[in-house]
Amino acid sequence: MKPTRSQTQPLTSFAKQNSGTRSVKTSTASAVSPAPRLRRSLTLWDLILYGIIVIQPTAPMPAYGVFSNAGQGHVITSILIAMVAMVFTAMSYGRMARVYPSAGSAYTYVGRELHPSLGYVTGWSMTLDYIVNPLICTVWSAKAMADLLGGTRYQIPYPSLLWPTFFAALFTVLNLRGVRTSARINKTLCAIMGAVILAFFWYTIRYIFHLPQYPEAYFLRPFYNPETFTINRVFHGTSVAVLTYIGFDGISTLSEEVENPKRNIFLATVLVCVITGFLASAEVYGAQLLSPQYMFPASEVENAFSHVAATAGGTLLTKAISLTLLIATVGSGMGSQLGAARLLYGMGRSDAIPKSFFGAIHPRTRIPANNVVFVGVIALIGAFLISYDNGAELLNFGALIAFMGVNLASLTHYYIRGADRTLWQLIPPVLGFFICLFIWIHLSKLAMVVGSIWMIAGIAYGAWKTRGFQSSLVNFDVPQDS
Repeated sequence: MKPTRSQTQPLTSFAKQNSGTRSVKTSTASAVSPAPRLRRSLTLWDLILYGIIVIQPTAPMPAYGVFSNAGQGHVITSILIAMVAMVFTAMSYGRMARVYPSAGSAYTYVGRELHPSLGYVTGWSMTLDYIVNPLICTVWSAKAMADLLGGTRYQIPYPSLLWPTFFAALFTVLNLRGVRTSARINKTLCAIMGAVILAFFWYTIRYIFHLPQYPEAYFLRPFYNPETFTINRVFHGTSVAVLTYIGFDGISTLSEEVENPKRNIFLATVLVCVITGFLASAEVYGAQLLSPQYMFPASEVENAFSHVAATAGGTLLTKAISLTLLIATVGSGMGSQLGAARLLYGMGRSDAIPKSFFGAIHPRTRIPANNVVFVGVIALIGAFLISYDNGAELLNFGALIAFMGVNLASLTHYYIRGADRTLWQLIPPVLGFFICLFIWIHLSKLAMVVGSIWMIAGIAYGAWKTRGFQSSLVNFDVPQDS
C-alpha cells in the first residue's frame, strides 16, 4: 500500500537537506517506512458469513420465550417488522461505507458528516455495545458449558471460575491469529449451525404432516392471533425482537480489510439483515406451529425454544439445539470481539482515545492486537460482575444511538449536501432514524440509567482531554483505497 502524504513528507524534506549523502537517505527511508496497515483480504462471502455469525443463524432461539411474552405470540410479525427497520439502517451503513471505507464505522461517518464531537459521542456509545456483547457471550457460554457437563462424570472443579476464563481466553486467542483465520472458522461454524437448523425444520415438517388436518387459521395464527393482537403489543414485541439483528453494523468495521469495499460493504450489510430476517422468521414460525403456547413462565423463558422443539424431535433434538446455541454464542463472541477491536482502532487512530495503545497495528498479523486483548480482559472481568440478563439490556442503548447517527449522516451526505436529491436518498434514512428513535425511547430503565452514566463519563473524558472543549476533540484519518 502506498504511503500517505504525511508519511512521505518527512523523508522528502530530509533528502533535500542531505542530497549528497546517499547512505544517510537510505537509512532514513528505512527508519520512516510506512506503518503497518490492515490487509484487504475479505471477500463478499466472507463478510456475509461474518455478519451472520455475529448475529447468529440461531439468533431468535435463545430469546424466543422473551419475544413471545413481549408480543404475546406475535413473534414472527415482530421479527419481520424489525427487519424492515434494520434494512433501512443497513442501507445507510452501506452507503456511508462507500464514502468512508474506514474501520471506525459509525464513529467516522457521523464525525465527518455531522461534527467531530458527535462522532466521538457516537463512538463512545458504540463502545458500550461492542464491549458488552463479547462479555455476555462469555457469561452465556460459561453457564451453558457448566450446565451441559453438570450431572456427568466430566464435572469440573470450580466451574464458575474456569469456564469464564476459558471462553474469554478462547475468543482472544482465536482473534489474535488474524482475520483470515476468523473467516475460516466462521465457515465451519455456519456449516454446523446450518445442519442443526435443517434438522429442526425436518422434524417440525414431519411432525406437522402427521397431525390431523388443521384449518387455515392454524397456519396464520403466528402472524395474527385475534385473541391477543393489539398494535401496542406487537410494537412492544418489535422493540425486543430487534435484538435479533444487533451486530450487523459490525460488517462496516472491516471496511479496510475488504476487497472492493464500496460495493461489498453495502451488499453484505443489507443481505445479512434480509437473510437473518427470513431465517429467523422461519425458525420461530416452526416453533409457533409446534406449540400454541405464547406465554412462558420465568423458569422456562431462556430454554423455551428447546422445550418447544422437543415436541417434534424429542430429547435428541433438544440437546442438539442446546449444543448449537453454545457453538453459535462462541462464534458471536469471537465476531463481536473482532468488531470491538476495530472500533477501538478507529477511535485510537483518530486520537479520540490514547493512540499509542489503541491505534497500533501488529506488524505480522496486521490486526489491532492490543485492542483484542483489552476487550478480552474486560470480558473476563465483567463475567464475574454482571449477569447475562443485565448485560443483554445494555446492548441496545449504544447500538441504537449509532444507528440514528448513521441514518442522519447518510441523509446529510446524499440528500442535504448531495446533488442527487431523490426520494431514494431521503426516505430510507429518515424512516431508519425515526424507527430507531421509537425503539430507543422504549428501552428499559436499567439500560437508560447505565447507558446515561456511560455517556456522561465519555463526555467528561472528552472535556478533560480538550480542556473544556477548547481544542479539537478528534482528527479523523480515513485511508484511501489502493
